Amino acid sequence: MFTIKKIFHISYGHQLFGYRGKCANLHGHNARIEVVIKAEKLNAQDMVMDFTVLGARVKKWLDANLDHKVLLSSKDPLLKTLQAKGQKCFVTEASPTAEVLARLIFEALKKQHLPVKKVSFQETETSTASYKE
Repeated sequence: MFTIKKIFHISYGHQLFGYRGKCANLHGHNARIEVVIKAEKLNAQDMVMDFTVLGARVKKWLDANLDHKVLLSSKDPLLKTLQAKGQKCFVTEASPTAEVLARLIFEALKKQHLPVKKVSFQETETSTASYKE
């Protein structure tokens, strides 16, 4: 099996509703996201996929949904307040942890029919979560 990996960066704010610790407070991150795409064989250009095409498709989704947004659980009472003030929010059913975000991105790319193998979501320089099926 062949794989390629493309790296993306986003900035976002979030808080972990119901969490006991400093991440219960609204705060921000500059995340590094790694997307790994797989193929059993190479295409006509001897590639798994063109990096430019992959980059454009993933970046379009990240820009529209997560980048420079506040990510909040649907259960978080702050959500309605921020939305009423015009803040762009991305709503998750679960708490917007790195683990949840890695899975969310994986599933969004799969819906775009990308042969995604793994998504890693690096919240800080020392903390990364990954999701793969």
